[in-house]
Amino acid sequence: MITLNEAHSLEGALENVTGWAEQVIIVDSYSRDATVDIALRYGAKVVQRKFTGFGDQWNFALSLSTTSAWTMKMDPDERVSPRLKQLIAERLPAAKEAGFSFNWRLWFMGKQMPVSSPVLRLWRTGQCRFTNASVNEHPIIEGSTEHIDGDLEHHDSPSLEHWLHKQNAYTSAEARAAVAASSAGGLKDMTPRQRFMRTWFGRIPLRYQLYFMYCLLGRGAWRAGRVGWMWSHLRSEVMRLWQYKVLEFQSLGNQDLPLTFGPGSPDPRVPQY
Repeated sequence: MITLNEAHSLEGALENVTGWAEQVIIVDSYSRDATVDIALRYGAKVVQRKFTGFGDQWNFALSLSTTSAWTMKMDPDERVSPRLKQLIAERLPAAKEAGFSFNWRLWFMGKQMPVSSPVLRLWRTGQCRFTNASVNEHPIIEGSTEHIDGDLEHHDSPSLEHWLHKQNAYTSAEARAAVAASSAGGLKDMTPRQRFMRTWFGRIPLRYQLYFMYCLLGRGAWRAGRVGWMWSHLRSEVMRLWQYKVLEFQSLGNQDLPLTFGPGSPDPRVPQY
């Protein structure tokens, strides 16, 4: 795992894999909350390293030594379902493949969503590297891969405030990456979907309304009722925010100004009331 201020979800993730994972390795990006305390309490191997991008951080994590024959990428807000644990345990001893994908199943606002997609998360140790992308990195496996039909549950954010903060940071990183790739003319190491979004999405008329319908109907979020409608609407607004930030960076440059939120400590130079 890689972490930054994940105390709200990390304990659940570690509890989920205790007794199942041979070893847990965490690369922490200098968390300010109890992330490291929780990780050490559960016996995880923890190192800290400055975060410069997801691909770079994951590749560093893969460079750390482990005795396990298989490596699995997991985020702190994810949980391995009992069925997936069982299927992995049954499949690995006689496996000839180099890697396996699972069903990534979304939970939003505490509700299981009818939204899933395959994710490649398990591979033979030493036979994977990540694309050197600042955001939306993906693994490249040396060898064949197969799919295991079990769920990796993604419990997305404990609150909408947290979710919106995360999406704001994500869209800034994605916009910077899009502008950098465009100026450098580089779309290599991207999935077909990523290349399409970077190249064509901004040219489609009514794209945000169409993306809302894609989330609601195409991905089946309508089956979750009001929460599904809310998720679809928010996802379309995230796409809008990403596009607006691309335009901002193209017009004004990447003004990565330091931002400060919330109150600080009392200043001794002025009276306190």
